[in-house]
Amino acid sequence: MSERLEELYYRPLVAVVKEEEHGRTVRAVLERQLGVSRKLLSQVKLTEHGLTVNEARAYTTARVEQGDVIRVRMEREESEDILPQPIPIEIVYEDEDLLIVNKPAGMIVHPTHGHYTGTMANGVVHHWRERGERVRFRPVHRLDEDTSGIVAVAKTSYVHQQLSEQMQANGFLKRYLAFVYGSPKLDSGIVNEPIDRDPEQPHVRIVTPEGYPSVTHYEVQTRYRGPDDAVAAAAVSLKLETGRTHQIRVHMKHIGCPLIGDKMYGLPHGSVEAWEAAAQRQALHAQILGFTHPIRKEWMEWTAPLPPELQRLEQLMTEQH
Repeated sequence: MSERLEELYYRPLVAVVKEEEHGRTVRAVLERQLGVSRKLLSQVKLTEHGLTVNEARAYTTARVEQGDVIRVRMEREESEDILPQPIPIEIVYEDEDLLIVNKPAGMIVHPTHGHYTGTMANGVVHHWRERGERVRFRPVHRLDEDTSGIVAVAKTSYVHQQLSEQMQANGFLKRYLAFVYGSPKLDSGIVNEPIDRDPEQPHVRIVTPEGYPSVTHYEVQTRYRGPDDAVAAAAVSLKLETGRTHQIRVHMKHIGCPLIGDKMYGLPHGSVEAWEAAAQRQALHAQILGFTHPIRKEWMEWTAPLPPELQRLEQLMTEQH
C-alpha cells in the first residue's frame, strides 16, 4: 500500500478467492472468509479504495475468479468528541487491531453525561495521539466505575464487529475475582436468574422473572471468618456467560453473598469496617480475558494481577482466617 493509502486507510483485510468460490460475488466471498458485515461493506464501497479486486475498484455484486485478491480498506477515524488527556493508562497489550487495558477502580471507561473527562477513553485517545495514530475509541465491553481489571478496545470497526459477535456467541472467557460476605453453600455452581431494572430505582438492577436471561458460574477459592469469628466471607472466582449491567453484584447478592464494599448491593449493617476500609470500593476485579484474535485467528488471554487495595483486603482476611 502506498504512503497515501496508509495515511487514509487502515491495513486492508485480504481475501484470496479459492477454487470452490470461483464465480461467487465479492460479498459472498468476504462473508464466507472474513465474516465481513453488510453494514461495513456498505461503508467501504463508498470510498475509492475501500473495496477492490486485484486493486481495481469493485462492486459487492461483482463475480470473482479463483486467485483474485479482494481487499477491504476502512477509512481511518478519530474520536473527535473525546478530549485527549495525559492520564496514566496501564496497557497490557497492543497491536494494530487491539488495545488491552488494565483499568483501575474509580475510573469510568467512556465519557458519559456529567463525566466528560478523566475517563479511560480520554487517556487512551491521548496515548494514540502521542503515537501519531488516528484511531477511534471502540470499547468491546465495559466495567463498572468501581470494578478494576481487563478491558478490550477495538481499533477498527471490523475488529469491533468480530469481537462483539464472539461475545454474543459466548466465545469470550471473562473471569472475575470477588470477595464477598457469606459463602456459597456449594464449592461451585451456576446462578441462572434473569435481571432487569428495578422499576422504582431505574439505576438499580434486580433479579426478576420478567428480566433478561443472565448466567454466572462461580467457584469458591477460599473461605474466611470475620474478626469476631461470626461473619463468614469468601474469595469467589466467577465466569460470565452473559454480560448484564451489575450482573455479578446482583447475582451474588441474590444468593446471599453480597460483595464487600459494594455501596449499592452490599450490606448496609453488620459489615466488617476493616474489610470495607481496605477494599475502598466493591471488591470485584476482572482478572482474565480471553478470545480469538479477529485477524490472527489465534486464541489469546490476558491476566491482570490484583490491585493493591484488594491485595490488602486479601491479606487482612487471611490474617483473620
